[in-house]
Amino acid sequence: MIHTKIFTIGFTKKTAEEFFARLIRSEVKRVIDIRLNNISQLASFTKQNDISYFLRVIGGIDYSHCLDFAPTQEILNTYKTNKGDWSLYEKDFLALLSARKVEEKFSPDLLHESCLLCSEEKPLQCHRRLVAEYLREKWGNVDIVHL
Repeated sequence: MIHTKIFTIGFTKKTAEEFFARLIRSEVKRVIDIRLNNISQLASFTKQNDISYFLRVIGGIDYSHCLDFAPTQEILNTYKTNKGDWSLYEKDFLALLSARKVEEKFSPDLLHESCLLCSEEKPLQCHRRLVAEYLREKWGNVDIVHL
């Protein structure tokens, strides 16, 4: 069975220097942006066109934006409407991943040494953690490293 190592990172409360240094130090091969909206104003260095350029030039790291691992706008709106009920969000998002059959669409070797990117500072209440754990449950033999 293939051994897969998946990293995760959020950019909030990180300087560009800290963000890129963590990725380079960890020897990440590609960043998979799993935000629904990757043109956010939250951190200018993580906008779609900018981050692709910076990753390639600064770290020799590939970039892709993958909506299959992103929540729907409806799930996000429901989360906000329910005053941040994480258990409901988690249930809805995991059902979405299952319905999308992401474990069949993507191979473990594609995600090996890849880093799932979103905005949340910490992984505890973040969909990047849910994606990584979901894939570990489906594929087995997956190490998850939160940067």
